[in-house]
Amino acid sequence: MALLNFKKRETVENGPVNPTVEAFLKDYSIEVMPRTAEKVEDFRALLPEGTRVYIAHIEGTPIEDMVATAKRLAAEGYPVMPHFPARIIKDAKTLENWIAMYQGEAGVEQALLLAGGVAEPHGDFHCSMQLMETGLFDKAGFKRLHVAGHPEGNKDIDPKGGDANVMDALRWKQKFSETTDAQMALATQFCFEAKPIIAWANGLKAAGIDLPIHIGIAGPAKLQTLIKFAIACGVGPSLKVLQKRAMDVSKLLLPYEPNDVVTELAAHKAANPDFNITNVHFFPLGGIKTNATWAINNGGSSTRPVNPT
Repeated sequence: MALLNFKKRETVENGPVNPTVEAFLKDYSIEVMPRTAEKVEDFRALLPEGTRVYIAHIEGTPIEDMVATAKRLAAEGYPVMPHFPARIIKDAKTLENWIAMYQGEAGVEQALLLAGGVAEPHGDFHCSMQLMETGLFDKAGFKRLHVAGHPEGNKDIDPKGGDANVMDALRWKQKFSETTDAQMALATQFCFEAKPIIAWANGLKAAGIDLPIHIGIAGPAKLQTLIKFAIACGVGPSLKVLQKRAMDVSKLLLPYEPNDVVTELAAHKAANPDFNITNVHFFPLGGIKTNATWAINNGGSSTRPVNPT
């Protein structure tokens, strides 16, 4: 397969590349699952060299499939960040075995730690903090650990929709970041509205939580698909952006694209260089190729720096 030449795009379909969006998309990451990765013949035809690829671990996916996907992506030149969902990991021995498999077969040295979307834990763990407390990631020399962020709250942590427990957890993770050798960051759930995201990020900084934020953005997809995933993933008030669009007959059948939210966040970042959102993380809900094409067309095709944030 011929590989794409990821040179700077001078134009996009509707006009010149927005330089602030191009800068904001630099060093973006994207998420795949083993079953979606299987449909991609060669990721080098879609993603810039060095793009960080998260591998989502859905309940019921064998660890062997996860590791095989990590091995394949690493062989194609991509740094891999597999999910470690606490609630589907039976115990510390299982966790240690997973780490050893990822490292031994795919050279993995970074991970996203999260509770996982399972109501009842399968074993000893129910939250990402317990995974960190084992010390196994530091023992294995992991260079990067990301933890979940929720701009619109997390009912798994705070069922009543408040943020007290969420903030306590973030303060714990902030303190942990000061003791681990791994670089840490927050990787967030996707949202559809910029202003609440900006307010949330500023609120964290004001509370002394200065972990870099990799903001979750839903890639282009059919509107019905996005609404389904948004409800299933517990997206909060920004869901109204999609619902309002669904009421417009002229837009109902058009695919959603994240232009508005990305452009507004990019403009805020350009005007506020110290803004703590440092990266974009894509959820390719409409397909990896569709998402990658949108990113390329909007300037997100630069090569990852040697030491990314």
